[in-house]
Amino acid sequence: MIQLTRHHRCSRRSAVGLIAATLSLSLASPPVSSKALETSPAQETSRPQPKPAEVQTQASRVYVFVDKIGLGHQHGVEAKLSSGTLVLGAHQNAGTLVFDMKSFSADTPAARKYVGLSGTTDASTRGAVNTNMRGSAVLDVARYPTATFEVLSAMPTGASSPRGLPTYQLRGNFTLHGVTRPLVFLADVQQRSGWLHVRGSFTIKQSSFGIQPYSKAFGAIGVTDQLKVFGDLYVAPTDKIAMMEIPSSE
Repeated sequence: MIQLTRHHRCSRRSAVGLIAATLSLSLASPPVSSKALETSPAQETSRPQPKPAEVQTQASRVYVFVDKIGLGHQHGVEAKLSSGTLVLGAHQNAGTLVFDMKSFSADTPAARKYVGLSGTTDASTRGAVNTNMRGSAVLDVARYPTATFEVLSAMPTGASSPRGLPTYQLRGNFTLHGVTRPLVFLADVQQRSGWLHVRGSFTIKQSSFGIQPYSKAFGAIGVTDQLKVFGDLYVAPTDKIAMMEIPSSE
């Protein structure tokens, strides 16, 4: 039998104590959620370095405010991008944003909060709204799985947004439901964890893209034609802008 010296016995007890303490800590501490990883670009250290102008699709989101008519209900919709690039400061070929229409989900807590709606919506109601929204009578995501914003230019305006951040005018062509329309709107930008946090909004009419707004009971219940779309994007910097001129949230 191997005899342990006093030094070895102490070392063994210390190692056992360390293992026990580590196990106790790991059991007591809640695991980091996948959602937290998705929404924090700073934690994407295990991913390959992004290319300039690349949109971080895991953290970026699109939100839509859907107003009501009659006895209908207001909704907040959350969606993701399939892919994207955005070159702030480019006067031409400023990027492409591809919206994943199948990811559109009505009345998530994040969406309702982002568009300014209080309260929650039960799972059954959300399911019914999603079925109608994604179905052939409205978005028809089986036939049109993506929408695209081809950004022709993204030039600085020289003005600040209400948040006190520099603004850019994004100009391009928006394709939804197989129909393409020109689109121009403002977005502001801020540094966050080495990314450009770009936020902007625009309004569209569903009917302008060949979509019939949902309604029933002869129009007594339904949603408005006009939608307000919010983009909340994380974009890798490029040499088109000086990062020192972009305020940081940190």
